[in-house]
Amino acid sequence: MAEQNRETAILGGGCFWCLEAVFQKVKGVEEVVSGYSGGYIKNPAYREVTSGRTGHAEVVQIHFNPDAISYEVLLSIFFTIHDPTTLNRQGADVGTQYRSVIFYLSDEQKRTAEKVMAHLEEQKVYENPIVTQLVEEAQFYKAEEYHQNYFRSNPDQPYCRVVIEPKVIKFRNNFAEWMK
Repeated sequence: MAEQNRETAILGGGCFWCLEAVFQKVKGVEEVVSGYSGGYIKNPAYREVTSGRTGHAEVVQIHFNPDAISYEVLLSIFFTIHDPTTLNRQGADVGTQYRSVIFYLSDEQKRTAEKVMAHLEEQKVYENPIVTQLVEEAQFYKAEEYHQNYFRSNPDQPYCRVVIEPKVIKFRNNFAEWMK
């Protein structure tokens, strides 16, 4: 039996629970892991990251089948479900840990991200300029277990209903063909 093709994307767009909830519903995505990347200390804990003093961003590590979905489509979804024009902020979440960031894992991913961002700017999709950082892959650290599958495990929690659910609906409305 042939081994299935698999690639990884690492994206940060505010709270990792929001990104995880959406990307778990995307066709071609096999696994989504919430975690931290881009910081200065090894094996950071949530309380350290949320202090804003470790340099880490809350991110998701997305394992996907590029034969089923392209990196470019993943980025299109990413740019639709968060605001890439607010520096170090997504809604009420403020700090460098909530920055918009793409950690590219190859030159091809970097070129694709540059192309997608340039297209969005050319089309004037956003009123303000995109401030998403495009950074070479940094060490990824998996977040504590209680952060994994957060939306699935806590759908009635107020944050899930008020902040995460609208992003899931936005994904569904804009990318219905990519729903699992």
